[in-house]
Amino acid sequence: MPLGGRSLPKDATKQDAGGPAQIASELALELLLRIWQRSDQGPLQREAGQGSLLMAELGMEHLPEDLPRLKAAWLTTGDSPTFRRGLLAITSRCWTVSVAKFEPITFTTLEASQTEG
Repeated sequence: MPLGGRSLPKDATKQDAGGPAQIASELALELLLRIWQRSDQGPLQREAGQGSLLMAELGMEHLPEDLPRLKAAWLTTGDSPTFRRGLLAITSRCWTVSVAKFEPITFTTLEASQTEG
């Protein structure tokens, strides 16, 4: 089934490993993002709308303690602006991820100004 004007070729496997080609991964990600974004139209909605899905680049030194502590505090308090500020403090780069009809997946740099409640 075409998605965003793209579809898989008849043989969409990688030549070497037999797994799906890169386009299959991209289409699957785009489909999942669209389904997730559509959830806003139902009774269960994303708390931060377009800013709900974040992708962050973290140094390994932050994984054992800093990130779990940050996530636990957010799950306890639900304070998303504080979570985003904390995430920006420990990441080298952070983006929001979204997709729009007939557009590619968009990665938008998360700025400190976007962490205000």
